[in-house]
Amino acid sequence: MKDARTDLKGMSLGELEAFFRTRGKERYRARQVSRWIYQKVAEEFSAMTDLSRGFREELVATCRISSPAAEIMELSRDGTEKFLFRLEDGEAVESVLIPEENRRTLCVSTQAGCALSCVFCATGASGFRRNMTSAEIIHQVCFAARRLAERGERLTNVVFMGMGEPLENVPEVSRAIDILLSPHGFRLAGKRVTVSTAGIVPAMRDLADRYPVSFAVSLNAASDEVRSRLMPVDRKYPLREVVAAMRGIPLRSGRKVTAEYVLLSGVNDSPADARSLAHLLSGTRVKVNLISFNPHPHGNFRSPSPASLDRFRDVLMSAGIQTITRERRGADIRAACGQLTGASKDQRGRGKTGSRGREEPKNP
Repeated sequence: MKDARTDLKGMSLGELEAFFRTRGKERYRARQVSRWIYQKVAEEFSAMTDLSRGFREELVATCRISSPAAEIMELSRDGTEKFLFRLEDGEAVESVLIPEENRRTLCVSTQAGCALSCVFCATGASGFRRNMTSAEIIHQVCFAARRLAERGERLTNVVFMGMGEPLENVPEVSRAIDILLSPHGFRLAGKRVTVSTAGIVPAMRDLADRYPVSFAVSLNAASDEVRSRLMPVDRKYPLREVVAAMRGIPLRSGRKVTAEYVLLSGVNDSPADARSLAHLLSGTRVKVNLISFNPHPHGNFRSPSPASLDRFRDVLMSAGIQTITRERRGADIRAACGQLTGASKDQRGRGKTGSRGREEPKNP
């Protein structure tokens, strides 16, 4: 039976203030509860020791802090961790925690599945089921922050690059961003929060005007003819509109928009493709993130050869475009770019729902 109590996780400070005001509580109560949920990642009201006993009991009776179980946790050889969360309605989504020398980056999902059907992406092959709530999105952050705190580490970056298209779920993603940036939430700087999109142009413009976050835009081709075959969304928002929206993003402190480009052998990885991409992005404050296709069971593409990747990069750099080759992380646990499906091991292997038991991380 669904818990009828009000879920406070996923509420921004303003929403918590409004919620408590209608119940005759002081405004500062919202700040207290917000800090407990998001900074101290409390899951029980009993842990909120600076609240009176009576107030805590009232919260227990009328409110809750949702905490979907991490049903499966996997650890890659390179230290990348993947978590599969079983949501209250039975849907499953995945997030990925990536350790780097000076960063701990969490890749969060925003939808169960994805409706965009990009042909090289495992998530798109799984179909779209529903949008996630802000509580479900932000829980992934709470879980990772608590896990890192237990190791004496802290979460430094959040990227909306998991399952789903964030800009097809703008209201809930916006609430999550509010919490990430709030001084009473996770206190992250805007440059530490990145929204990745396939190019939903109106939502890009809207979000860029409201939040000082970073943007990563999936291009994956330099012509509409190729891109529309790879990404059907191009038929609605063609390249000229997407690049124009990228140019219109207000950039702070010398920051750049990231253009993400998945290299597919024999499809979009030739020097001619690179020259066309350089021309397309000319005059744009952009850096290109080259991603070698990560194989998965639903894809029929091949990764480019190292030589092909190097040639593509060199053409872009010769044109004066900052270019980064993304290191493949977590591929051995299907946690790399384009590999997330939200399927448990049993679902992948037999098409059935997986066990609800908890699996500890292990080296594959």
